[in-house]
Amino acid sequence: MSKYLMDKFLYTIDRDPALVARYKDDPRGTVAWWEAEEAGRILNCATGERSSWLAFAGDEREALSTHDYPKLFELGAHPFLTLTLFIAMFEHDYDEPLAFQHEYARRVAHVKMPYPDIAT
Repeated sequence: MSKYLMDKFLYTIDRDPALVARYKDDPRGTVAWWEAEEAGRILNCATGERSSWLAFAGDEREALSTHDYPKLFELGAHPFLTLTLFIAMFEHDYDEPLAFQHEYARRVAHVKMPYPDIAT
């Protein structure tokens, strides 16, 4: 498992509105594309390098592919990265102000202190 790679995915997707839309509409395809095409480039790896740290673990890939942010939080994804990306994707699906943020908090409330290690 590479928390750094998972966080890098969340960070880079969140910084590009076109990628945010793509990830919202096709999460599984976006994760597969990013892992295959972008991970090594973004991390400045030599062309063709395919080490295990350039691939998501199965549970990471599945959580990213299904927008399962509580699972990402449990796996150690940085909570600010998950929150900002998922706000960008889903806040407009709610009618009330801060409704998504409250939903996010409710869905990760089962994770008790100390939180998962978010060091990278």
